[in-house]
Amino acid sequence: MSGQSSSASDRVLDLLRSLMRTLSASELAETAAYVVLSLGAAFAGSLAAVLLVPLVQPGHTLPFGSVLFDAHRSVEMQALIFAAAMVVFALLRWQAARLGARLVGRYGMSLRRRVHARLVDAPLTSLADSTSAEIANVLTHNVELIVQGFSALQQLLIAGVTAAVSLGFAFWVSPPLMLAAPLIAALGLLASRAYGREQSLVGRQYVVDMTRLFWHSEDFPRRLRHVRSFGKEDVEKESYGAISARLCHGYRRQLELVASGRLMLELLAAAGIAALFVLAHRWHGIDQSSLIAVCLLLGRLLPYLVSTRQSFQQLRSAAPAFELWQRYMNLDSARSSVAPSRAVTSGSALHIERMRLIPPTAGLDVGDLMLVPGELTLVSGDSGIGKSSLVDVLAGMMTPEAFVARADGRLIDFDEYRELVRHGAYVSQSVRPWQHSVRECLLWAAPEATDEMLRSVLTDVGLDKRLASSQRGLDTALHSSSSRLSGGELQRLLLAQVILRQPFLALLDEATSALDAASEIVVLAALKRRLPQTVLIVVSHRPGVATIADQCLDIGNDLVATVTRKADLRRAAPLFGSSDRFKSWMQ
Repeated sequence: MSGQSSSASDRVLDLLRSLMRTLSASELAETAAYVVLSLGAAFAGSLAAVLLVPLVQPGHTLPFGSVLFDAHRSVEMQALIFAAAMVVFALLRWQAARLGARLVGRYGMSLRRRVHARLVDAPLTSLADSTSAEIANVLTHNVELIVQGFSALQQLLIAGVTAAVSLGFAFWVSPPLMLAAPLIAALGLLASRAYGREQSLVGRQYVVDMTRLFWHSEDFPRRLRHVRSFGKEDVEKESYGAISARLCHGYRRQLELVASGRLMLELLAAAGIAALFVLAHRWHGIDQSSLIAVCLLLGRLLPYLVSTRQSFQQLRSAAPAFELWQRYMNLDSARSSVAPSRAVTSGSALHIERMRLIPPTAGLDVGDLMLVPGELTLVSGDSGIGKSSLVDVLAGMMTPEAFVARADGRLIDFDEYRELVRHGAYVSQSVRPWQHSVRECLLWAAPEATDEMLRSVLTDVGLDKRLASSQRGLDTALHSSSSRLSGGELQRLLLAQVILRQPFLALLDEATSALDAASEIVVLAALKRRLPQTVLIVVSHRPGVATIADQCLDIGNDLVATVTRKADLRRAAPLFGSSDRFKSWMQ
């Protein structure tokens, strides 16, 4: 058991060191000020406790503090001094509490901002094994657990400072009575380390189960349609209920462990105070007023002992949450500081002579791909064959295994290519706008756009009539039950963002899948017309898109990408087999 407790204590100490390393210089300075204020409050509180003795025994000469405790003072004056000490104590504690609250709030804000910024800058490959539920948990509830741990650390600081000052006063009042202090401290330490391993295990399981609950809860309307169509409502309820039951058990067990620790500490505190009375009775020469003063000072520690137990439990619960936060903070950054050695002139084409990327497992080879502004490239192939991975590389968001390309007739490496296509736009099938209104969604892409510009792009993507029927127009809410846009309308809205962006490279990964075939062609043709300086790459399974494409990149089952330009289609038709989309391309 001692080894398990030692291991739990080591984890708590590691967490404390890690938490302190996450504090900025200003936060460390404020933490120091918080400790100083807590020290002042502890001093004033202990002084007020001792000042109660003349009120309990008025006119009695005290064997300690003869200057401070004048037995000839009136009771009214002693009461006034006591009240003044309590006011100072209350003001210092209030100011420390305000500073502590500000520290905790800003610390939580800092944790969220830092891990979110790290996730935004992280390479896509480093997030491949992370579920969206886990990431959502890291950004939300997981940070709350860490903040609770940080708040618990503050409470431990207060308890430690108060204990040190109170024990110091007690030793000043009566050194003989403080011979029992080491025994009381040893018993308190033993109680604080009890159940340490179980608390750590319960805290870790709580984080795991909360992540599973996020998984069950995310994108609930879509999930509900899927569950209902399979007639699995009861199974879904049972699964969710099982996770909820585990969370209930974990939370209940945490509170039980806190209550058990509180009971143990209270019993030990009562035994310690009783031991002091016995010691005072057996040890002749100990003044009654000294005994009262020491008991008052030690009695002040009782609520801190109880809160200390709870604070240790919160710290143990915060440990697995902090480990998860650190794991995401250790992600590398995908941002590149490499600037092009020579600027590519506007409208210049990029020629990718050879490119190999992994995944797919066996590797995908692409060669002789021309990216010409104003032209549309159709990417086709079976599902799961690597189209999205190819688009990630073309967007500069994932590094290929091999890359040979030219711009303006000169060779460029992938870092330079990434910089050249940085002014881009990437829309995938599963992205749904998270803004509140149509206007907010469009201004996110182009903050300086006027209402006239917004209405113009909505006309381009075929949303003008839909919004004309809405009383709120551009301020139509995206997710309101009375004005909710359909999946196809939301895709049109995202394509309007692309037009406002005017990117050098636009990648649409099945971003028109919710539209019917005829509407898809109309909208893509409008994008091509409105983006004459944009390289447009479209991933689609529909053959009709080939009618407006300038070249097609088809990924075969052998993971070899064949690039065919419109002028060379007849010669290359056998490579694609009997596909209607290429027949329609030739018409």
